[in-house]
Amino acid sequence: MAKRDYYEVLGVSKSSSPEEIKKAYRKLAIQFHPDKNPDNPEAEEKFKEAAEAYEVLSNQEKRQRYDQFGHQGLGGNGGYSGGGMNMEDIFSQFGDIFGGGGFESFFGGGRGGRRTKKGTNLRVKLKLNLKEIANGVEKKIKVKRQIIADGVTFKTCPSCQGAGQIKKVVNTMLGQMVSASTCPTCGGNGQIVDKRPAEADLRGLILKEEVISINIPAGVADGMQLSMSGKGNETAGGIAGDLLIVIEEIEDEILQRDGNNVVFDLYVSFIDVALGSQIEVPTIDGKVKIKLDPGTQSGKILRLKGKGIRDINGYNRGDQLIHVNVWTPKQLSKEERQILEDLRDSENFKPDPGKSEKSFFDKMKEFF
Repeated sequence: MAKRDYYEVLGVSKSSSPEEIKKAYRKLAIQFHPDKNPDNPEAEEKFKEAAEAYEVLSNQEKRQRYDQFGHQGLGGNGGYSGGGMNMEDIFSQFGDIFGGGGFESFFGGGRGGRRTKKGTNLRVKLKLNLKEIANGVEKKIKVKRQIIADGVTFKTCPSCQGAGQIKKVVNTMLGQMVSASTCPTCGGNGQIVDKRPAEADLRGLILKEEVISINIPAGVADGMQLSMSGKGNETAGGIAGDLLIVIEEIEDEILQRDGNNVVFDLYVSFIDVALGSQIEVPTIDGKVKIKLDPGTQSGKILRLKGKGIRDINGYNRGDQLIHVNVWTPKQLSKEERQILEDLRDSENFKPDPGKSEKSFFDKMKEFF
């Protein structure tokens, strides 16, 4: 099933302020919270959908990418984030959306008062050439990440007895009130390391190199960031962080990218354009032959339909634009000079642009 638009999910417009987006999410979170809708899968899915939308629209960088590229701009397929959040992610990341106490205090501690800790994220740069960007590619990269060592065991935190919070009773003029804060011993996990192997650190973690396969969708752009959920550092008693993949586009020596179009500067001789010719030109998918009609003017732009870059939001592809440049030799032999001198006074060789000839500015408007 296709994802719904995040603005539609939260019931806000694209011009909504961060405060309006937060308010809309808060309203939906209250309405569909699992503690208010026990054993209601539909409500739980709407709760997750709202949290996923808020995760993107509350982050300025992600919101800008989403506005420009849609769901695919966030890596919405192939295992990246945006493919549906789990409940642990939601309560870990957005537990403070209601102010000081989080979801638990707002709904009377229905979820036991514990917040799941999340491991730190990892960030890597991935270099891609123009062909890989145009068609999409699967890459395997080596990543060093912290994981829980084999043989590590945990025990209930003695400070909070597994609750993840320390509660204090405070006497006020209105009577006794209970305040709760995250347990400093276990960090809110409710567990601490009991036994660990010698190679593990005090948190029970070791550094391990892993080979991770990444499916890069076609049409990504330089600087775009994709995310693989759960492929970051692990944490004792919690969930793993994410692996953030930053795209770095390798500049092609021949072809230039302009959005989803590809531009190629074709240099030809006066003879080629005067007599007409067939010329081989490079494209992303290999070389193709194009026909230059007799009388082709310098500056003409030819279009190869569908030879550009696939759109990240769909199945359409851009085009390849070929800019024809007539090359003027810088030096001539005596014989070549004489031939051209004989043609200098020919009426056929004198410039005579008609109204059908478009200016460079008109050509740019037409093609871009």
